[in-house]
Amino acid sequence: QVQLVESGGGLVQPGGSLRLSCAASGIILSLYDMGWYRQAPGKQRELVASVISGVIKNYADSVKGRFTISKDNAQNTVYLQMDSLKPEDTAVYYCNADGPYGQNFWGQGTQVTVSS
Repeated sequence: QVQLVESGGGLVQPGGSLRLSCAASGIILSLYDMGWYRQAPGKQRELVASVISGVIKNYADSVKGRFTISKDNAQNTVYLQMDSLKPEDTAVYYCNADGPYGQNFWGQGTQVTVSS
């Protein structure tokens, strides 16, 4: 059974930092392209950051220079370091694993709230 379990969300003040983790079981993350998505109330889910073939990293314009995606194959975990957080970063953040043969898995999401 494949599971992606996100953690690390919470309430943080503007300008603060959080690190999200996505721990995988049942799959080997080194074989997957990984992404972090977010969905704010009333908005569509959007791609925030991704790592392709373990090397190529892409970021949404809105988070460039503030967020960093990383992957620890030994821990079978992907991270999203979020710095200089803004209220508009408030959303549920989801981890996604996209495999080489069409497999696609989602985590359950973790809430991030940026507010003073």
